[in-house]
Amino acid sequence: MAGTRFQRALGRLVGGVNSPVRAFGYVGGEPRFMRRGEGCVIEDEDGTRYIDHVMSFGPLILGHAHPKVVEAVCAAAARGTTFGAPTWAEVELAELVHARMPSLERIRLVNSGTEATMTALRLARAATGRENVVTFAGCYHGHADPFLVTPGSGALTLGIPSSAGVPPAVTGMTLSAPYNDLDALEAMADRSGSTWAAIMVEPVAGNMGVVAPDPGFLPGLRALCDRTGALLVFDEVMTGFRLGPGGAQERYGVTPDLTCLGKIVGGGLPLAAVGGRAAIMDQLAPLGPVYQAGTLSGNPLATAAGLATLQELEPEVYARLEALGAQLASGLQAALADAGVEGTVPRVGSMWSISFRPTAPRNLDEVKAADTERFAHFFHGMLAQGVYLAPSPFEAMFLSAAHGEEAIAATVAAARRVLSSR
Repeated sequence: MAGTRFQRALGRLVGGVNSPVRAFGYVGGEPRFMRRGEGCVIEDEDGTRYIDHVMSFGPLILGHAHPKVVEAVCAAAARGTTFGAPTWAEVELAELVHARMPSLERIRLVNSGTEATMTALRLARAATGRENVVTFAGCYHGHADPFLVTPGSGALTLGIPSSAGVPPAVTGMTLSAPYNDLDALEAMADRSGSTWAAIMVEPVAGNMGVVAPDPGFLPGLRALCDRTGALLVFDEVMTGFRLGPGGAQERYGVTPDLTCLGKIVGGGLPLAAVGGRAAIMDQLAPLGPVYQAGTLSGNPLATAAGLATLQELEPEVYARLEALGAQLASGLQAALADAGVEGTVPRVGSMWSISFRPTAPRNLDEVKAADTERFAHFFHGMLAQGVYLAPSPFEAMFLSAAHGEEAIAATVAAARRVLSSR
């Protein structure tokens, strides 16, 4: 039946999906169509159940269909789904976000991570009077034109569009640098630092698998921004409220000028945010000359889900997630070693990935040097064992508060069977 469903989907949906990574393009085969989720388990249209390590690519930190989130969303829907006017929940959510992340003195709620990063860049350009933005190869900041730049192979490159329909004139203002390479960035700063509006970075990369920042990398970015006058923008769409109550900026002790949030801040519903220093944020309309608007921004359903989620995220939840992550990573690493398979399990908190190479990758070149064919075999083997992983070697995977030791043990046991089969 799965094949029939996919063929039907191909008839009306582009590629049969509404987001490319769902299409199994990196691993081959046909995607499973899911019909329900509960806790850490999802069920496809054929009734097959899987332990879920995708968790909708990160937002479901409490698990699927958490009772308090469902209750909050249903109650909000009963009161009205959208008004085109302010609601008090927007204020409550902004206050709660600020309490967890004090660097967000002012906040603008939007609908997606792409909107958040796009707005952050526009603000940075207005605040500095400069045009260029520095990004890092392998980091993903949404599909707005300035961020679709071909990453350089370990070398700094001027922006070359990596998507049709993106004018070179737009990405020509995007400078790409290798992740975790401060020396390369220092050299670039000597040449062009006076033109930088911002350095935008995933403080923990999650779009080339999980790549942790080297010690000193994030503080080095902060120092470079202070030296050049550029703004430091943290894209915490993935890491915000996942790596701790205050996100990556709290975990690593580095304060950005602007922060982009998504996923968890909306509790799994379409909601994101950009926030930062009041002097910068107040340049947004209606106070300032930087225009941004959205009819459904901060809609009642998403703010209700976001509030319900954040209110559940007490310190003990993060301690448990950290312990479960360590247990999973060590179990998978042992399974790789016992099977004689070269591989590593990069992990930061409850974000993890598996890379079939001898050491944890530090940048995109090292990520791409891993054995992606083996990953495809591993993915399909785990799927057959009832474990759902991200269908790409370039995506992070996630644990939730609904995962327990039983789910971790079952995942490791499945990995042992799959790794020993080849």
